[in-house]
Amino acid sequence: MPLAPTPQDRDTLRLVSELARSLRCCQQEEAFCAGVTFTQFVILDLAVQQGRLKLAELHGLLAVDKSTTTRLVKPLVERDLLRRERSTRDGRAVELALTPAGRQVHDRVWGCLADFMSAIEVRIPEERRAEVFESVRLFTSALCQASGAGACLIQGKHPEG
Repeated sequence: MPLAPTPQDRDTLRLVSELARSLRCCQQEEAFCAGVTFTQFVILDLAVQQGRLKLAELHGLLAVDKSTTTRLVKPLVERDLLRRERSTRDGRAVELALTPAGRQVHDRVWGCLADFMSAIEVRIPEERRAEVFESVRLFTSALCQASGAGACLIQGKHPEG
């Protein structure tokens, strides 16, 4: 006989469902700013943060399969926003490097995102923002770990570290 869900289970399901619905804006295939999708911008941002981004590690960072990574990176390379280069440490490995045009697009998208981030932040009382953001980090980490998605990132780190 299946267990009946508790009221807390129902609340958690509603929260996860609402979170998934609200994050759809970040999962769209259409360009949202400067001709890149949200996920493509994440790739550009990772390239800025890491300098050179190992292609073999990117699918893990994005928590997508290799073919999806290839599909996301290809237009960025074709637009000369990223350059594919052989690794200086391992001649078999491919790394992605940000181009000057990629840096310009990255900066332009941050301009678009600044308005979006501000629109989010003003809807959270200032005295509660730190608490809310920490709670979201904690919930995201728990959700990620419970789902078995080993490549979950919280502020560029694995949730447990």
